[in-house]
Amino acid sequence: MSFTQLTYHIVLRTYRSHMSICEANERDLYAYIMGICSSLNAKLIRIGGMPDHIHMLVSVPPSLAVAEFVRRIKFSTGTWLKDRKNQFPNFDGWGEGYAAFSYSLKDIPHVKSYIKNQKEHHRKVTFAEEYKRWLLENGVSEADLRYIDME
Repeated sequence: MSFTQLTYHIVLRTYRSHMSICEANERDLYAYIMGICSSLNAKLIRIGGMPDHIHMLVSVPPSLAVAEFVRRIKFSTGTWLKDRKNQFPNFDGWGEGYAAFSYSLKDIPHVKSYIKNQKEHHRKVTFAEEYKRWLLENGVSEADLRYIDME
């Protein structure tokens, strides 16, 4: 018998960090993402974000690579968002990359709380500042940060 517990905190930002996810309509986007996760046999544990990025805490099946999971999320939601220009008029697409951090079961409550409190959190810290800190904490060198487009 095999057992896997693959829980990731995935962060997607909008193209050039445009403020294009309208707060009034973000729940529709989150519900759509939940449906995609379900169709991929992934479990969306928590989702939240800001007008320029989203956070997902998700358990992904071992048969699905994280890169493929993110590709499918970005492709499906990108098309969906562009088809809803009346709800998301400033959406031009997702940024090129993404961040994915793995967590153990004991870390899940902390990450859930962090995602839930995004709006409050970003009153104190910008996304760019936070992203840089995460990357440094996770082994990206200061020199390599020059390749990260945070416009």
